[in-house]
Amino acid sequence: MSRPILDEWEPKTKLGKDVIEGKVTSIEEIFKQGRVIREWQIVDFLLPNIDDHVLQIKLVQKMSRAGRKRQFRATAVVGNKAGYVGVGEAKLKEAGPAIRKAILNAKLNIAPVRRGCGSWECNCGGNHSIPFKTRGSCGSVRVELIPAPRGLGLAAGEVAKTVLSFAGIQDIWSRTSGQTSTTSNYAIATFEALKNTYKVLPPTEW
Repeated sequence: MSRPILDEWEPKTKLGKDVIEGKVTSIEEIFKQGRVIREWQIVDFLLPNIDDHVLQIKLVQKMSRAGRKRQFRATAVVGNKAGYVGVGEAKLKEAGPAIRKAILNAKLNIAPVRRGCGSWECNCGGNHSIPFKTRGSCGSVRVELIPAPRGLGLAAGEVAKTVLSFAGIQDIWSRTSGQTSTTSNYAIATFEALKNTYKVLPPTEW
């Protein structure tokens, strides 16, 4: 998907204005200050190398008093493959707008991922895996991510592999349970597990 032109962006939030004025120069500052991103342009401005991928586009139907209502549900992932990733969903009547909306929602949901090497088999000190075990859930899906040694690769399902690779994770073990065939739940559960790495400060960073 081509990125909209940022020259036309007129910030509506305090954070957006701080970014344009140069008071906030990196996305790391935003999360360290605990601020909330409400404009997707902030992500494009501070992470110009961000990429996106559509995980699923599906036609869903719902019965209402007016009859059968059909919509396209899109699930997308964005990331810079270097410690930032986001997952978003959207439902609209047309496929194209649903995809674009899902990507924008993923940017608004972007979160930092703490990378490291928590595998006792490797212990190289690099950023190819995660520093400790972490878990995430969505619906019936439960995902557990376990640090793995360098060279193992991504031992996970295809949906999880995509989310992990967009976060910059190269090696990992994973355990899953529940209806992993539900792409959106599987993607969000993996995303939640990655987000949880940022909630714990490992001893090496005390």
